[in-house]
Amino acid sequence: MSGPVIEPLDLAALLCSRVCHDLISPVGAIVNGLEVLAEEKDEETKTFALELIKKSAGTASAKLQFCRIAFGAAGSAGAQIDLGDAQAISRGFLEDDKTKLAWNLPRALVAKNRVKLLLNMLLLAAQSIPRGGQLTVDALGAGDTMGFKISAAGLNAKIPPAVPPLLAAESIEGLDAHRIQPFYTGMLARACGLGVSMTLDGEIVVVATK
Repeated sequence: MSGPVIEPLDLAALLCSRVCHDLISPVGAIVNGLEVLAEEKDEETKTFALELIKKSAGTASAKLQFCRIAFGAAGSAGAQIDLGDAQAISRGFLEDDKTKLAWNLPRALVAKNRVKLLLNMLLLAAQSIPRGGQLTVDALGAGDTMGFKISAAGLNAKIPPAVPPLLAAESIEGLDAHRIQPFYTGMLARACGLGVSMTLDGEIVVVATK
């Protein structure tokens, strides 16, 4: 199945909009913090502003590193990416006080598009537990044909109803900067000769290649 066709320029624009959406909040916080530093004389307020800038800069950096591989070129055509590096940027991007990541993949060089697929699957899984929880990443198979299974366990874990048809590329109607990510995940899976599903196993959301 090749799925409906989206114009390359439209795909590029929607992916760029998605990345910008992720970065607006931490960058805006940095700007606000700098404004406070420039205007305030109270030392306690300045200390708070510096902490805000430091935290927001770290968040922006983590998001950029993640997006560089998940959506960007990340090397030449045919390049491979170390799963250890993918683990590091995933922890930096996803882990916090509410969400923890269990990474059960071997350290290995894997084709770039498969790693991009893995990171986008992680995004889908994380979005299914907005209140936080546990993300567990397991391998399906090994070597060049390795696939992935991501389990998301958290309070009120659920699958957004729009996501499965987007993954399957059943339609591109209403495609926007929010919906482009699951659609792009399906595109990556098909480029790897795979499919990807998002299902509910009891109270756990499972995103897996097939």
